[in-house]
Amino acid sequence: METAVGVFKSREKAELALKELIDRKVPQESIAFLTTSETEAVSVAKEVGTYAGGFLGGAAGMTAGVVATTILLIPGLGQAFAIGLGATALFGLAGARAGSAVAKAAADESAPMALPDNEDAALFRKVLKDGHSVIIVRTEWKEVANAAVQVLDRMSVGSGGKSSTKMQANAREIGDVSVVDVKGRITLGEGNEILRELITELTAQGKTRIVCNLLEVDHIDSAGIGELVRAHSTLRRQGGQLKLASPSGKVKDVLKMTSLHSVFDIHENEASAVKSFGSSAAAAS
Repeated sequence: METAVGVFKSREKAELALKELIDRKVPQESIAFLTTSETEAVSVAKEVGTYAGGFLGGAAGMTAGVVATTILLIPGLGQAFAIGLGATALFGLAGARAGSAVAKAAADESAPMALPDNEDAALFRKVLKDGHSVIIVRTEWKEVANAAVQVLDRMSVGSGGKSSTKMQANAREIGDVSVVDVKGRITLGEGNEILRELITELTAQGKTRIVCNLLEVDHIDSAGIGELVRAHSTLRRQGGQLKLASPSGKVKDVLKMTSLHSVFDIHENEASAVKSFGSSAAAAS
C-alpha cells in the first residue's frame, strides 16, 4: 500500500489539487482531505463534488453534488472535517456515519466521530493546528500512486528540487537501537519501498527502537513523507518509536514547511537520537 501526503496552505491550491487528482483518475476511495475550517470544508465539498460528479457522470457517495464528509473530533484539537470516500478507511472508521458539511450547516444530521487519542490523531492534530489542510492518497496501484505523487509534489508546500542519486539504506545496531542509514532520495518506487522493507524486516525481528539517519538524503517526495508517517505510526502502535537524525537542509525545510517537524522526534545528530532512547543505548554508543 502506497501513501502520499500533501500539505496545503491555501484552499485554492487544495481544490485544484483535488480536481487534478480526480482528472488523473485517482479513485475517490483513495483520497481523503482534512481541514479544521468548516467554511473550507463546505467550499471544497461543493466545488470538488460538482466537478467530480460531472466528470464521472455521478459518482457513488455523491449527494446533490457534494463529496461525502465525515465530521471528526480529534483529541487536543476539536472538530475537523475529513472529505472524501477514503476518509473512513484512512482512520479505520469502516461503517462510520458520513454526512456532508453542507448538510450539517443546515441541520445537524451527521454525528461527529471521536478519534481515539492515539498516534494517528496526534499526527493530524499537530499539522492541522498550524492552519494547513492535508490531502492523503492511499492506494495499492503503482500507476495511481505515481499520478498522485506528481500532483501533490507540484502543488503542495514542501516540494523541492529533484535528485538523481539512487537511494541506498542499511541498518546497524547500537545497543538495542537500530540505526537506518539512508542515502539518496526517498521517493515513490524504489526509494520508499527499500525503506519500508527494511523497517518491516527490523520490526519482524522485534526491533522497534529505530533511528533514521537522514544526513545524506537529498530529496524526499510526497510518497517519501507518507512512508515516514506510516513508519512512525506503525512503530508507535507496536510500542516502539521512530526518531529522525541529522536531516539534510532540504529535508529539514520540507518537514518545517509541512509542519511535520513537530510530529517527529528530530535530533541534530545520531548520537543524540540514540541517547534519547535511554541508558542501554547510550552505554553502547
